[in-house]
Amino acid sequence: MGLLTGLISPSGYAELSVDEVAAAYFEPHLIEQGADDLALDDAYRLQQRYVNALSAELGPRTGYKVAMTSLSSQQHFGLSEPLYGQFLKKMLLQSPAQLPVNFGARGLVEADLLVRVGDSGINEVITVDEVLTHIDAVIPFIELPDPLWSTSLTAARLVAVNCGARYGVLGEPIAVSARPKWQRRLQAFNVALYGPGDVLLASGNGDDLLSGPLNVVFWLLRRLRSEGVALQPGDLLSLGSLTAPLSPTVGQYRAVYQGLDSNPVTVNIEFTADE
Repeated sequence: MGLLTGLISPSGYAELSVDEVAAAYFEPHLIEQGADDLALDDAYRLQQRYVNALSAELGPRTGYKVAMTSLSSQQHFGLSEPLYGQFLKKMLLQSPAQLPVNFGARGLVEADLLVRVGDSGINEVITVDEVLTHIDAVIPFIELPDPLWSTSLTAARLVAVNCGARYGVLGEPIAVSARPKWQRRLQAFNVALYGPGDVLLASGNGDDLLSGPLNVVFWLLRRLRSEGVALQPGDLLSLGSLTAPLSPTVGQYRAVYQGLDSNPVTVNIEFTADE
């Protein structure tokens, strides 16, 4: 059963198996219990085993997602830093995309932002100001996470299920240069998420992401470096929620980004009724 064993915290916790989490992903259903006192480090170990199990079907890792990039979300979960998960190849779709509205056990929709790693030199940076030199594109992105849990969500539970990574929809890449204007663009851009009937549902700004998207990248590369993991050219990095996660309904959704390019850029997803 691929149980997580030998990783008992001082207070102990209910066992949670990799098989159980993978089954909840592939045959979408909510996980009812487990991981009551799971330590965060142990949750990351379980995440890696879970991702390894998914990759046989979903392909290799293509990047990472960072969660809890706002101070309020960190405070809510008792954290002092963000969390991260991993994206696999078949999780990422191109805009315009289409999915059944019940695409997961507890599927959500939110506006997000991706950046693409341009070269391996990013692993050597020592200040956040150096990060932009090693980013070659910004990609508007709608994430479609699925937290999987029916019980109250904790930081460790979220990490164990790969920070809820299920799907994401990519817009067209926008080439980046290491110029001061791009520092300003990433701080100042805004996004609006529209739902069925073209109703405005939510909005957000670049500085909602850890006070600036490059701070998120810098945090992630340092965190991975501490684990002996290096970012690779072409890695896609999701930098966190720009809008509150919402439960989708049948119809068209679009995220419109202003300030990243000379014209607004849009990402589209249609949710259809289940067959």
